Amino acid sequence: MGSEHTHDPVLVAEVTAHLRPGTGGVFVDATVGLGGHARALVEAGADRLIGIDRDEAALAEARQQLATVADRIDFVHADYREIGQELQSRGLTEVRGILADLGVSSMQFDDPARGFSFRQAGPLDMRADRSRGETLAGRLATVDEATLADVIARFGEERHARRVARSVLRARDEGRLTDTGALASAVRRAAGGGTWTRIDPATRTFQALRIWVNDELAGLEQFLDGAIAVLAPGGRLAVIAFHSLEDRIVKHRFRERAAGGAVSLVTRRPVMPGEDEIRRNPRARSAKLRVVEKMA
Repeated sequence: MGSEHTHDPVLVAEVTAHLRPGTGGVFVDATVGLGGHARALVEAGADRLIGIDRDEAALAEARQQLATVADRIDFVHADYREIGQELQSRGLTEVRGILADLGVSSMQFDDPARGFSFRQAGPLDMRADRSRGETLAGRLATVDEATLADVIARFGEERHARRVARSVLRARDEGRLTDTGALASAVRRAAGGGTWTRIDPATRTFQALRIWVNDELAGLEQFLDGAIAVLAPGGRLAVIAFHSLEDRIVKHRFRERAAGGAVSLVTRRPVMPGEDEIRRNPRARSAKLRVVEKMA
């Protein structure tokens, strides 16, 4: 796994402008991924950066990509919802700024062995952290139709959820659910409706299953509260979401915390990439950045 991964971090200029690392201090990149945002924050003046990621492969890659500034970065293998404990164990009680980019890294999607992609056959895994937790195969082995349909409807916003769940479990019971290729076929049979052009019918269900396996939405609320707790007064938290479920959670949690006086909203509406960035990096298309500032 060399450095062949081209990872274009989204909204870099906007993140840097809002987090203001030029004032120095300690910053956290809670989803360091391949290190694009981390590099920008350090180069713009952060004295020290804590780079957290639950994917050990991504951390190894980030170490390589950030070798030239590594003396100012602590690389931490942890889930971002453990931000409080991880900072405490490093003797830090508060930080100047925190970023979380909620997108799944291109590295995870592009490696069939991770099981995220419906385009290439791979194992039914989908865990962001392969050192713990149950694989997708383990979950699908025991799940019932009603539960699976609920997961697909809630996390994938798939309107044929019941039909998809039935098709997937039929494939499982007949011993055909061997890899992500077989899973994608079972989903397409139920969700495709015969013709589809723009987006693969497996897209929504694969998103739903990934969120389910990694407990992403419950973890997000926990992270937002933990992150606000460790910000210094005047410090800022910036979050980039890529789908409506995540963005809704971020928006509501930020508004709740602002109403309670813990933070103020720096962005009233989400900051989106401009046309130039989308042209350069089509994956940026759905990115939404929201920022809050901790009240004194």
